[in-house]
Order: sequence, then C-alpha cells, then structure tokens
Amino acid sequence: MNVAAAANETLAHNSNLLVYSAMAVYTLAFLAHMAEWVFGSRSKVGRTAAALTARSTAPATVPVQTSAAGGTAVLERPAVVTKSVPGSRDVPDGPGAAGDTEKGDLYGRIAISLTVLAWALHVGGVVTRALSVERAPWGNMYEFSTTFAAVAVGLYLLLLALKKKVRWIGLPLVTTVLLDLGLAVSVLYTASDQLVPALHSYWLWIHVSCAIISGAALYLGAVSTLLFLFRDSYESKLADPAGKRPGAFASSVLERLPSAASLDKFAYRVNATVFPLWTFTIIAGAIWAEAAWGRYWGWDPKEVWAFITWVAYASYLHARATAGWKGRKAAYLGLLGFACYLFNYYGVNIFVTGLHSYAGV
Repeated sequence: MNVAAAANETLAHNSNLLVYSAMAVYTLAFLAHMAEWVFGSRSKVGRTAAALTARSTAPATVPVQTSAAGGTAVLERPAVVTKSVPGSRDVPDGPGAAGDTEKGDLYGRIAISLTVLAWALHVGGVVTRALSVERAPWGNMYEFSTTFAAVAVGLYLLLLALKKKVRWIGLPLVTTVLLDLGLAVSVLYTASDQLVPALHSYWLWIHVSCAIISGAALYLGAVSTLLFLFRDSYESKLADPAGKRPGAFASSVLERLPSAASLDKFAYRVNATVFPLWTFTIIAGAIWAEAAWGRYWGWDPKEVWAFITWVAYASYLHARATAGWKGRKAAYLGLLGFACYLFNYYGVNIFVTGLHSYAGV
C-alpha cells in the first residue's frame, strides 16, 4: 500500500512538472505568435487599407499615361466594396496574422510547432494526473481547468490539421490558456485525492467530458464572435465616407482577420455544432443526479446556471434564424451565453454553495 501511495505521489509530481513545462513552451509560442503579428504588419496590409479608405477622397478617374496620338488614356478607379450586404459576401478575408511576408509566416509556423509541443506536454500532464488519482482527471477545479485548456488547444490544432484557416485564433488562444493554467496552478491547485462518494460513477466520464468539450468549442466560438464585433465595426467605418477613419494600429490588426461575414459564419457553425452536445450534457447530468440523489432536477445552482447557459445559446441560434436579430444582436447573445458558461464554472463553484461544490479551493 505504501509502495502504491509513493508511486501515485511520484506521478502527481511528474504531472505538475509536465504542466509547468507546458506553460513554459506556451509562453514561447505566445512570443512567436506576437512576432507573427508584428512582422506581418510590415506587409502590404497598410497599402490595402489605404486603398480601401482612398475611395472617399480620390477622384473617380485617374490619368495614367499619354497615348501616341497625344491624348490621355484614362482608367476608372475600381470600386472597393468594404461592407457586405445582407445575403452576400463581397468582402475578402484578410491575409492572416502573418500578412504577406515570409518572415511573418515563418514565425507563425514556429508558433504552431511550439503550440503542438506544449500541447503534448500539457496532455501528458493531464494523463499523468489521471494515473496518479486512478480516475477521470476532472474531479475538482484544478483538474477541470487543465483538461479544459488541453481540449481547447486540441480542437484548434484539429482545425488546422483539417486545413481550416484559423491560425488567427492562435494568439488569443495561447494567451487565455496561459491565464487559465496560471490560475489553475496558483489559485485552484488541489493535491491528488479521491472523489466524494457522489462522484463515484461512470457518469463522471460521460457528463463532465461532454461539458469540457462543449466549453472548449464554445470558447472558440466566443473568440470568433468577439473579433466579429471589432471587424464589423471596422468595415462599417471604411464603408462610411463621412465616418471616422480607423487608426493605423486597428487597420494593421483588423485588416488581417477574416471578414466580418467569415467570422460570424465560423462562430455560428461552432455554436450550432456543439449546442446538441451541451444539451446532452444537461440531460446526462440529470440522469446522474437521479442515480446519485434520487431526483432528476433539484434547482441546484449548478443545474440552474447550466440551464440558463442553454437558454442563452438557444436564443442565439433562434436569433440567427430571425431576420431582425442577425449580426451584432445575435453576437451579443452568443457572448452572453459564454459569459453564463464561465459564471457557471467559476462563479457557482467558488461563491455559491450547492450539491456541486467540488471546487477544492
């Protein structure tokens, strides 16, 4: 028994080392992503933004050369569409974080390679933690946080492997993963221990794993939704000749993102795809509650906020199908839904007492 306890303690120690090592490599990936954006800004992005804004000040025609007969050949300046009309998509996506520079792209590839290495160490830490406690590695907030971050990065890398152009998520993702892991190891850390009796069930693997996967996907959707709001505002300013011109920094960053229509579509597809899984998460939790406490629903704070989150995302999906609520109004509902998810995790676990009080802090 002492030998087994010593082995588990060693595994827990190794898990901590792997998580700290992953944080160190994530930091390097963060710096590489920053370099990608910095060097990418020294591309023709600035000239593209200038071309978009020039439409409000430049004449309709520009003399370019003199013909052999002595006349002046005139070329019409092509109209640049900056704001897509409903039902169309006439704004091209930006060139990405790296802009159009080889150096920016090189740093971007380095950032992805470092992210893959950090994720491998990260997953190793999660698996080693599971081996040390001999159960699913999400019995408290520390374990949930580390697993959640690993799944979020895993989904991002999966999209890249599927040739999806989502490298623009890399910087906000790595930044939030570092914040999440930093909070986990400094504030939420809990030593390896066994579960409370109510959690000794195979439903722990089903219910909580679905909650983690759902939250990780909803996070990607929330990032895209937030960037959509910024990009949509940027395109609106460019489309308004009398409006205030975006600053150089805003132009450099926002012009490299996908168009507002692309960001909105990506967020919608992610949220719509994961919504059935979140629905199943709540159903699985109710079934588990009946097995553990003898009732399917008891208005426990965790149950209530899980349902509020479900209602918020259901409202978002309904808004997307309603003509008057598409675009920014629907985006606000999407962000509200993710805010409810975060409160359900952090707020309810830390500040509210209930049957789901397994924070361990």
